[in-house]
Amino acid sequence: MGEKSGFQLGVIGALFLSVASSVSIVICNKALMSNLGFPFATTLTSWHLMVTYCTLHVAMRLNFFENKPIEMKTIILFGILNGISIGFLNLSLGFNSIGFYQMTKLAIIPFTVVLETIFLNKQFSKNVKLSLLVLLLGVGIASITDLQLNFVGTVLSLLAIVTTCVGQILTNTMQKRLNVSSTQLLYQSAPFQAAVLFISGPLVDQFLTKQNVFAFKYSPIVLGFILLSCIIAVSVNFSTFLVIGKTSPVTYQVLGHLKTCLVLAFGYTLLHDPFTSRNIFGILIAILGMGMYSYFCTRETKKKQGADISPLNQMKERDSSKPLLARQDEKENHEANKKLSRDTPV
Repeated sequence: MGEKSGFQLGVIGALFLSVASSVSIVICNKALMSNLGFPFATTLTSWHLMVTYCTLHVAMRLNFFENKPIEMKTIILFGILNGISIGFLNLSLGFNSIGFYQMTKLAIIPFTVVLETIFLNKQFSKNVKLSLLVLLLGVGIASITDLQLNFVGTVLSLLAIVTTCVGQILTNTMQKRLNVSSTQLLYQSAPFQAAVLFISGPLVDQFLTKQNVFAFKYSPIVLGFILLSCIIAVSVNFSTFLVIGKTSPVTYQVLGHLKTCLVLAFGYTLLHDPFTSRNIFGILIAILGMGMYSYFCTRETKKKQGADISPLNQMKERDSSKPLLARQDEKENHEANKKLSRDTPV
């Protein structure tokens, strides 16, 4: 019972850390890119991963966690895949309208459900699917303003969806099958993710922004926000692996849309972004969908645990009944022997 409550507290803590750090970094990066004119998102992400790796390396040296080596080929491919998915998401944002980019992010949930159903034989109930539909509808209403399609942008969005889904599913399955923690997996893969983005980031950013990241004039305030963004990113990257490992890729995506709603609300409150009744209506529907998803997942988990415990209880009942039956048989045999001794002539 204590282990179960401890696990639940761990999940709640991971979810809270993920939400708090993600909303914080979005606000920080929005100030950095919109207000201070630093538009190099892909390169910034490579710096995030480098700082994350360095921080985890120091933590490992200080014995906060134990390094667990993973097969080099596996971890290289995993790191490259995650790095490529980030690049595709940034390219998708660059080649598409904001509305179509939001549609891309929304499509990750149903595509993840399809992949897990086909390749991992995971079953999703009708109630869970309904709650996901309500959630996606709400986020779509709140965040999608325009839909402009183009061939290159559509192809990039599809590639972003596929690589992101596969990367997040692998993040979950690798932690379980290789018996590694989220920290150990992140520590092993972060250098390869950072390398992919460090090489491709300046090229991608120059292609999208027509500016050179190395020619940018870095003022003290810009450097300060970059440093703050990197520090927050350590928590974001750690909590991402933690949440996916403790829950599932679909739950992580649901949590991501909660972040979207919170970012919209914080943007209106702190940055005075435009906010309409449509945004409010969409956020309320999204929150309803999240509540439904949480309720149905919790209920189904309890049912599954109950079904797993019932056979154990039956076995315990059978085991506990054996001594009683044995005593009854012994008593009957004793009485029979006494009777036999009385009836037998001397």
